[in-house]
Amino acid sequence: MAEDRTVIVETPSRGGGSGWVIALVLVIALVVGIVFFSRMSDSEVVKNNAVANAAQNVGDAAKDVGSAAKDVANPAK
Repeated sequence: MAEDRTVIVETPSRGGGSGWVIALVLVIALVVGIVFFSRMSDSEVVKNNAVANAAQNVGDAAKDVGSAAKDVANPAK
């Protein structure tokens, strides 16, 4: 009698490169996110500088008004 043999051959499967595509998309998304948040941060700095400059101008104007009021209160002799 002949013996029946079963032979199983396993071949490694190949991913087809979809892992690289996903990694590339994630890297691009990360770069876009970093650029977006850095520009948003820069606009916050510009806004804060503008507010500080306006406050300085208001302070200077208040000093001028104070000086003018003092001059009116003390007429020249």
